[in-house]
Amino acid sequence: MASIREAPYVWLADHPRWTFHFTPTSASWLNAVEGFFSAITRRRIRRGAFASVADLQDAIARYIAAHNKAPRPFAWTTSATAIFHKLAHTPAPSV
Repeated sequence: MASIREAPYVWLADHPRWTFHFTPTSASWLNAVEGFFSAITRRRIRRGAFASVADLQDAIARYIAAHNKAPRPFAWTTSATAIFHKLAHTPAPSV
């Protein structure tokens, strides 16, 4: 029987069609998502007074609807070449 630490690797070895890709949190789409959650928190949630969870959900839905009326695409400011160069110098994970 495999130990708890070995179990995921055993499962992956038994399922070769599954592939995991490392997504660095410092250079990924997660930054855009984090920025959106930061904006909705600052502009709507923190300033609001909500009587119930449903009231909060309605406020969030209204904010998203208003935000989607004039969407702006996320623009990468770093080239793919620069990102790959930085990744080439990143040490391998220890796990």
